[in-house]
Amino acid sequence: MRIIYDCDPGVDDTYALIYFAAAAHAGTHELECVTTTSGNVDADQCARNAAWILTLCGLPIIPLAAGIPEPLGWDLTTAPETHGDTGLGYAHAPERHVEHDWDRLWIDAIDRGTEDLHLIVTGPMTNLAAFRRLHPEHYAKLRHITVMGGAFTYPGNTTPTAEWNFWVDPHAAKEVFADAPAPITVCPLNATEQMLLTPERLEHIKHTLGAAPIAEQLDSITRFYFEFHEEMGEGYQAQIHDLFTVLTATSAITPEPQLTTVDVEADSDLTRGTSVADTKDFWERDPNAAIITHTDTATIEHAWTLFDDASHILSRIAAGDAALEKLRHLRAED
Repeated sequence: MRIIYDCDPGVDDTYALIYFAAAAHAGTHELECVTTTSGNVDADQCARNAAWILTLCGLPIIPLAAGIPEPLGWDLTTAPETHGDTGLGYAHAPERHVEHDWDRLWIDAIDRGTEDLHLIVTGPMTNLAAFRRLHPEHYAKLRHITVMGGAFTYPGNTTPTAEWNFWVDPHAAKEVFADAPAPITVCPLNATEQMLLTPERLEHIKHTLGAAPIAEQLDSITRFYFEFHEEMGEGYQAQIHDLFTVLTATSAITPEPQLTTVDVEADSDLTRGTSVADTKDFWERDPNAAIITHTDTATIEHAWTLFDDASHILSRIAAGDAALEKLRHLRAED
């Protein structure tokens, strides 16, 4: 599977990037490019964060660019109270030059074929909606899209009814669902809030990562997120939404989707960003989404086991595992 990963790092995006870095090292998935959107912090800072995380995971040479800096219809709101001033909790990514040719990276990936190409969006859908406007012919070729966003008959995490990504840029979400090139897999809060990281599990992950440089930064990155969840009454733990989403997108876990029609409220102050699923076909529209409305304990435990496997790969890379390098090159030749 080839991946375009569009994200807004972000603490939970960090864990998704770790997983993708390990998959790229092992040759199980090809990370075509990483692009960023403004959400948890601005798009340029997100790009610096993503580049640093990938470098710490031994994957510094991945095409990477910042995308659209502002939402389509509202002023940008970021989340320093959730992810820290720079998006990575108490950690700080080094300054670096940021490219902005994000749409060219997408076009190049699409031109190489779309049957095995999966676009995964774990931030606001600004870039995806902008791509639809800028490059409609390439947008129409997309066959596999997974997004983290929404809440369906489930409390929001930004307003009583709205999830953060859809709330930040509701016009983008609404546009994409109104003209989806194929049914979009949606991982909403209903499922992603069950992907809980505890301090005990974090210690286990750090131990499994061994000498991988990312292990030294995970405390600083994650502790702020733990503290935020505790302040919100969720306990000293963290919801790792984006890791659940990328594991679902790559079929590493297979929660049951519900095929339906989704729309998003874009203009109301009261219900901005609220996602609605027409499960009874009142609108009589063709389905545009497959939503993951629930998961279970066994699936979550399996997801963390898969992340352990990814952490072990990065540990072996850091230790100079020649056998793993040979396997990666053999898969690349295939």
